[in-house]
Order: sequence, then structure tokens, then C-alpha cells
Amino acid sequence: AVLGAWGRVDVLVNNAGIARNAPLVEATLEDWELTQAVNLRAPFLLAQALAPQMIARKAGKIINVSSQTSSIVALVDHGAYAASKGGLNALTKVMCAEWAQHNIQCNAINPTVILTPMGEQVWGPPDKGGPMLAKIPAGRFGKPVEVADLCLFLASAASDMINGETILIDGGYCAL
Repeated sequence: AVLGAWGRVDVLVNNAGIARNAPLVEATLEDWELTQAVNLRAPFLLAQALAPQMIARKAGKIINVSSQTSSIVALVDHGAYAASKGGLNALTKVMCAEWAQHNIQCNAINPTVILTPMGEQVWGPPDKGGPMLAKIPAGRFGKPVEVADLCLFLASAASDMINGETILIDGGYCAL
């Protein structure tokens, strides 16, 4: 519909995500499949649909919002979520390998807890959020605008040589 209305898409930001957290022995196949569908299959399908016109124009940006809870950090009760986001990081690198020759930059943003409604639901209770917060040297969770600002940078010409990267926004969590 977007291509029909506008003729082209310059920047795709895959930002939808869900978390159905449960211990691995209790996780349901339904939650696993839904998590993979939203967090990994949808970005693949959108990129696949839009890449041909980016390739034809020799220009484009694809930004996948992933998570530090992926191939970077493991969190208890996050099996399906971590698998989906680890897959998204790998998919981002394959996009780069295949499409960089067409001047398409593909990167993944890997934030720590961001205080969106989903982040507040999962990490808001002090017994859950407190221990996580203690691991972040900056002493706070991230704000949505901080992820948006990195998206803006990656969508701009200032980032044209950044490609295939997984960029952390974690307040120093992974530095320790």
C-alpha cells in the first residue's frame, strides 16, 4: 500500500515487538510461534517486500530494533524473545551481506530495558526491575526517545558507512 501511494520507501524501521516471557519448561508453543512471527518473521517479510525497490534505486536504510537480550545477553524467562532477537541480529547481517552492494545500509539497534508500556509491564515491579537496574552502570533504564534518536541517525546520510552492525543502547550494561 505504501509503495502504491508513495512509489518508494527510503527507510524501513522494524520496531514492532512482543515478549511472552516464561521459564523454558513452561513456555507454550503458541507463545513461541507468536513471538517469532512478530519479532522475526515480520521484519523479514517487510524487508523482502521493500528491498527490490531499494535495490532498483541503489539506496535505502533498514533499521531493525532488536535487543541486548539476544545473542548478546541471556535473561531468565526470555527464551522465545531472545531467540527471536538473536535471529533478527543474524538476519540484519545477512541483509547487509546481500544488499550493501546496492547502497542499502542494514543495522540493528540492541537496547536494554526501554520504558515503553511493554518495558514497564515486564520490568516495573521493583522485585523484577531492581536487580536489572543494578546491572546498568548509568543507573537507569532507557527512554524511547534515545532509541528514536539512534534511528534518526541511522536513517541519515551521516551513517552511510555503518552497515551490518548491532548497536547497543544499554547504559554500559554490556561493558561490565
